[in-house]
Amino acid sequence: VQLQAYGGGLVQAWGYLRLSCAAAGLPFRIYGMAWFRQAPGKDREFVAAIHDSTDYADFVKGRFTISRDNAKNTVSLQMNNLKPEDTAVYYCAARFGYYSRSQMRYEYWGQGTQVTVSS
Repeated sequence: VQLQAYGGGLVQAWGYLRLSCAAAGLPFRIYGMAWFRQAPGKDREFVAAIHDSTDYADFVKGRFTISRDNAKNTVSLQMNNLKPEDTAVYYCAARFGYYSRSQMRYEYWGQGTQVTVSS
């Protein structure tokens, strides 16, 4: 199984980025997919998840949108109105069945993509 995350970069505050994660080697449509992030000096935290419904951390509601394309085995995270506090390494993750907010429940992880938001 491979998860390849991409799309990170440097953006100014109030800007936008779109992250994507390509999955290979698993029956994608039955897996719950999620994005987590880890800022410097902080624990990794839940951002958003999707199966046949979606879930968002409170701090991204209204700004971020998670989506998936089961035909292309990809999950994306559209991030709008970015803030400096969104700066982190963003990871995609996959778990068999429904999604979870707990990172311990995810079997597979991508390598992470850096998002830096300047003020």
